[in-house]
Amino acid sequence: MTEHVPDHVYWNERYAAATHGVWSGEPNAVLARETADLSPGTALDLGCGEGGDAIHLARLGWRVTAVDISDVALERAAQHAERAGVAERIEWQRHDLSETFPAGSYDLVSAQFPHFRDGTLSPRVLRAAAAAVAPGGTLLIEAHGGPPPWQHDLPDDLTFPTPEETVATLQLPPDEWEILLAERHPRSQRHPHTGELATREDQTVVARRGRCAG
Repeated sequence: MTEHVPDHVYWNERYAAATHGVWSGEPNAVLARETADLSPGTALDLGCGEGGDAIHLARLGWRVTAVDISDVALERAAQHAERAGVAERIEWQRHDLSETFPAGSYDLVSAQFPHFRDGTLSPRVLRAAAAAVAPGGTLLIEAHGGPPPWQHDLPDDLTFPTPEETVATLQLPPDEWEILLAERHPRSQRHPHTGELATREDQTVVARRGRCAG
């Protein structure tokens, strides 16, 4: 596969090749932690993959709009939701976020590792995610703070933003938003081929929109 393959083709082929799933099926740990005390409402899950986060939120009572670029991932996620008994609480939508974005406003907008294939975070996508948060709602962004220790073929000009840089990119009006969390933290991750456990750095940004926003 070359880098010129369209993103949706790349992701469809990646998911199709992993017959037992690309991801664990469990929710991201930061999402589970940061939403544990939130009152269920409407949620937007950007880059939902095989549905682990969306299904977790639906089990907690949320009504979820779950978005991914891959038809294969969305079909697999819908099957998982059926087996989990929460299919009626989740709407699956296909979007290439570099081109289209789901309509509506939500009590929770979650973007878990919304990196493009080149490792970058799109300012336009991050700002669209913030704009989709309803008054009184929460924005949750979890992103990589650096590459895994086994990856050495990244472009020389690739940089990973700090949490403070991510907050600055969001351009959140301070009279409308409160930054609840902006931090780096370590995370254990297994090598996708050898299974060797290593530590990498991620970042978390959580912001709450004021109820009088907009």
